[in-house]
Amino acid sequence: MKLSTQDADLFFKLMWSLQNYVNLKMSIIPDVTTVAEYELLSPPEKIKVRDALYDNIEIIDSYVQENPQNLSQEELEIVKSWKKYRRGDYFIERLLKKYAIFIGDEKVYGVLALHDSFEDMLAYVRLPYYVKATLLPFKGKIIYDSLLQGYSISFGGGIRANLKETYMAAKQNGKIIESFEPQEQFERANRKKKPDKDWTPLLEEISQQAKKLRASKESPAIYSPAFSIAKSGVDFAKLAAEKPDDLDELWKALKKLERAIKKAGTVLRRAEYY
Repeated sequence: MKLSTQDADLFFKLMWSLQNYVNLKMSIIPDVTTVAEYELLSPPEKIKVRDALYDNIEIIDSYVQENPQNLSQEELEIVKSWKKYRRGDYFIERLLKKYAIFIGDEKVYGVLALHDSFEDMLAYVRLPYYVKATLLPFKGKIIYDSLLQGYSISFGGGIRANLKETYMAAKQNGKIIESFEPQEQFERANRKKKPDKDWTPLLEEISQQAKKLRASKESPAIYSPAFSIAKSGVDFAKLAAEKPDDLDELWKALKKLERAIKKAGTVLRRAEYY
């Protein structure tokens, strides 16, 4: 869940160069004049410069035009892409093999770490972890800008459950944001859509067999609701296979199934009563 060492090195090369440029232009830390000196600054000092960068993001245009470090065009394009930064408060909800899940403003992001993995950085932290962070595009992926500011807040089961549901909904619907480039995000979402087996013929066959289920007056009381569950369940599965995006019809079919289940529960409770 982190960049390659080569890409992480490239990120820091570009970011420290850019922030040193900002520091020189704005005289935030006057005694620091070179990139090498800037790299040695403490995180709190770098945060001052980092915040000045995002508060004056158009300075990136000046940096690219002047190109003080003689960067390649590819490297300058990476720096220019940082104008699409997203700064705010995020919940780090879980750590996956592929990336860490950041949730902010009901949006779910897949974020890569830099040199140090999130697992190492958050080894003694209970998730979800609430942080102030800045997310940046980098070679079609999303990273953070190396500076995380954590809040000392613990969360109850309700908040954890809501965050989990936000993540699960995004995962189910292919809405985890893995890139700030619309075309790249679109292509990734579509790559995940694999054609499934056509279950319609089998479900139609089962549906025809299920229609033969009949409960007589002499049958145990549970037969009637149980058979209704079987028929409604097959109808729901058949509709899901035929029209998986027709949410209105799926809800209607599900409610029918729920009514059958409810009737079965009533029959069972009556049996227990006696």
